[in-house]
Amino acid sequence: MSCQEGDIIPRKANGPLVLVVAAALLDTDSRVLIAQRPAGKAMAGLWEFPGGKIALGETPEGALVRELAEELKIDVCTGCLHPLTFVSYPYDDFHLLMPLYVIRQWDGVVQPAEHADIKWVRANELKDYDMPPADLPLVHALMDYLS
Repeated sequence: MSCQEGDIIPRKANGPLVLVVAAALLDTDSRVLIAQRPAGKAMAGLWEFPGGKIALGETPEGALVRELAEELKIDVCTGCLHPLTFVSYPYDDFHLLMPLYVIRQWDGVVQPAEHADIKWVRANELKDYDMPPADLPLVHALMDYLS
């Protein structure tokens, strides 16, 4: 087997390892929720899966429950978090490690508390939205999961 240059992830990070967690919330029509990063934040205007950084001492699941309450004003039980995949992505000044959980059940009405906008889209439409580079492998995994 031969690796292509773009397939190789460096063995050492170009900065700190950043642990982030993300959610693929699916509605009853299997549409996925994406959220637009607000002005003033890194990568403003790009669309992403909701979630955020894992605080020191938090589990990924605990961080995701907290982030979804803060960002979308919904309550999610950890038992409703179903791990799907993860991405390990080398940005220029840090290395991102991000698990993606599928969520089909929550309490409350999704509302954008910290994002510029939110949209429910079909998985095959995700490629039509500008997303951070680390999210792209998650899109492919989600498309495979839903097909």
